[in-house]
Amino acid sequence: MDDTERNWLASTQEDALEPDLEICDPHHHLWDHPGDRYLLDELRADTGSGHNVVRTVFVECMSGYRDDGPEALRPVGETEFVSAIAEESRRTRDQGAVIDGIVSYADLTLGEAVRPVLEAHVEAGGGRFRGIRHATAWDAGPGVRIAHTRPVSGLMGHSAFQDGVAQLGRMGLSYDAWLYHPQIIEVAGLARACPDTTIVVDHLGGPLGIGPYAGHRDEVLEVWRSSLKAVAEHPNVVLKLGGIGMPVFGLDWHKREAPPTSEELAAEWGPHILWCIETFGPNRCMFESNFPVDRRSCSYVVLWNAFKRIASGASPMDKAALFHDTAAIAYRLVA
Repeated sequence: MDDTERNWLASTQEDALEPDLEICDPHHHLWDHPGDRYLLDELRADTGSGHNVVRTVFVECMSGYRDDGPEALRPVGETEFVSAIAEESRRTRDQGAVIDGIVSYADLTLGEAVRPVLEAHVEAGGGRFRGIRHATAWDAGPGVRIAHTRPVSGLMGHSAFQDGVAQLGRMGLSYDAWLYHPQIIEVAGLARACPDTTIVVDHLGGPLGIGPYAGHRDEVLEVWRSSLKAVAEHPNVVLKLGGIGMPVFGLDWHKREAPPTSEELAAEWGPHILWCIETFGPNRCMFESNFPVDRRSCSYVVLWNAFKRIASGASPMDKAALFHDTAAIAYRLVA
């Protein structure tokens, strides 16, 4: 993060609401790119900025892949990379949140043959490896970027892919789904085909607001709700409530002179997130930061303040689920 971005984020400052509420942040990344570093120090700066974030889950972002060896095993390098950082977070737990879970990548189109790759991830994870995200985000619309895994259309319906997802369940691992809203209905078919695998839908199911979907928010949300309602019928699916700062959602927070306040974020997303909680139930919903990606639009404190505003009417038990327990259960985190 350069000084311009840092100053822009700082122009909207807030104190953390409900600072004692325990949080498990189930979705963040770690990377070290030229001019763009987000490692333990940066994560700790965010998670320690006012909210009570006690544990986190790393989700794949193509960091630390092996440079050689069998192609299928190269993503295991990411688990090795993050496991070392996670161990440091555990040794220094008095300084902030601990990285308790790791979600990496494996090519699930390998079907049952993906098992040796998963076993290598488990070994590399030092007890922290929890599952795979093989992103399937795809859309034919101009201006909509296909996911970094270069998926094809309809991938979740392919038998080999479903065999790979089923293999996760047999090993006690979960599957994270990153997709766009026209694909949500495909998750229902995947959940039906793989009932023994926990499926975690990332970022509210990706309601797009760019490309051909720009200016059609009402129509997008209608399809989004209908599809999520069908997915909610499958008890092995849980939903991450977040990603609301991503530019692909089309709200252009990042283009403003000052970042949004938590009140503005809550006003825009509150009704839709509350609908998700009502549809799935608090025990199948978890708030997520998606940092540093969502930093494009707001600070960590502001984002979690928005979530707390949205959930302000929830009971203490439901708040515990939404902010910590659902994530801890879905990812089987240690006590």
